[in-house]
Amino acid sequence: MPESLVTIFYIVAAVLFILSLGGLSNQETARRGNIFGMLGMLIALAAVTGSKDVTAYAILAVALFPAILIGATLARRVKMTEMPQLVAILHSFVGAAAVLVGLGLQLNPTSLDGLSPIEITIHEIEVYIGVCIGSITFTGSIIAFGKLHGLLSGKPLLIPARHALNLIVVGVTIWLGILFTGHSDNSMLYLLAAMVITGLLGIHLVMAIGGADMPVVVSMLNSYSGWAAAAAGFMLGNDLLIIVGALVGSSGLILSLIMCRGMNRSLISVILGGFGTGDGGSGAMQTPEGEVTSIDIAHTATLLNNAKSVIIVPGYGMAVAQAQHTIAKITKKLRDNNTQVIFAIHPVAGRLPGHMNVLLAEANIPYDIVMELDEINHTFPATDVVMVIGANDIVNPSALDDPNSPIAGMPVLEVWKSKDVIVMKRSMGTGYAGVGNPLFFNENTSMLFGDAGENVDAILAAL
Repeated sequence: MPESLVTIFYIVAAVLFILSLGGLSNQETARRGNIFGMLGMLIALAAVTGSKDVTAYAILAVALFPAILIGATLARRVKMTEMPQLVAILHSFVGAAAVLVGLGLQLNPTSLDGLSPIEITIHEIEVYIGVCIGSITFTGSIIAFGKLHGLLSGKPLLIPARHALNLIVVGVTIWLGILFTGHSDNSMLYLLAAMVITGLLGIHLVMAIGGADMPVVVSMLNSYSGWAAAAAGFMLGNDLLIIVGALVGSSGLILSLIMCRGMNRSLISVILGGFGTGDGGSGAMQTPEGEVTSIDIAHTATLLNNAKSVIIVPGYGMAVAQAQHTIAKITKKLRDNNTQVIFAIHPVAGRLPGHMNVLLAEANIPYDIVMELDEINHTFPATDVVMVIGANDIVNPSALDDPNSPIAGMPVLEVWKSKDVIVMKRSMGTGYAGVGNPLFFNENTSMLFGDAGENVDAILAAL
């Protein structure tokens, strides 16, 4: 394929990737955005495969076709509840790719042919930064996957003087980088040492973050993976990879800022790994106490039938029970009965940014009745019934009332201000943050225990 045609393909692919991000910014156009992204990636693969730099087609086929089969199989089989883990592990692949590209270029004696001394230094800096970012992304994403999948504890690992230790690791990494670009015979040794210690830094940063804050961590790792891809693009001199990496890195950073605002945290605290570790006061956390009021299916259906306004708050429990389709039928039934129904979405509901939005879209819930925290919080006092399905931390009043709570300061959905609150849970267990919820003991709160899927089926039948 002529180089000019490859360039045209790259430009078309880059435009499609930009249109993809634009489409993904809105629920109504998200499907179209996905299609643009897939087309862009297909064109990019065709351009790279057809370029003059690729000649070993047999080796490429051996690598490419099994990867396509594995990816397609995983995508078809993964459950929506496991989507956060899948996203985290995919981020680790991008980091690993950046590391392997850097090591491969360093081992290739012809990669510096024809370069001037200053160009060699620039190339070495690109390789070093790419390997370090990739290593942090790889190990950090592996730890995030372990926490999300339950293989590792969701509790933060708080090592004494951890921030000082992180600064020491950064200082050593910079020192190794200076030695690496000094054209020493031990440059490969310095690169491997930097890869190891930045990998350990990635582990430490994510291990120090509490489980309730993992949605923000996933979005931050998304940004890291983008910058790792951009670094790989610089190492390979591939303009499209640089563009795509910059798009993913910057959009992931913007998403992280939005998520941090939703958690009332600062971005720098996410990067430093001190986020979600109980930034509140130094006193003892309050333990909610009181009597719990249970409710049955018949009474729940009566409350919903008599309500003029209903707000539904979905959480991770709804995803586990796959209850969104029945919820859609309940919504239609109530709206046919002239009941106003609105869905309230917290920025960190579920374990992935946008997790609940995807589930509701899958069940064809109308987009115009799905509202975010800032849009909905002021309407709770005028609401007859709020139905909380498998959510815990995002409706926890202790975030506002208890300065010693691990989620202190986090904006939450103030459901307790409504007339009646129905909470669907399997038990009185805590949420992912491990924090007790005083909401369950409020006078206007009723607990509907049991499997959310079975309960919503029974509610629909009763309605």
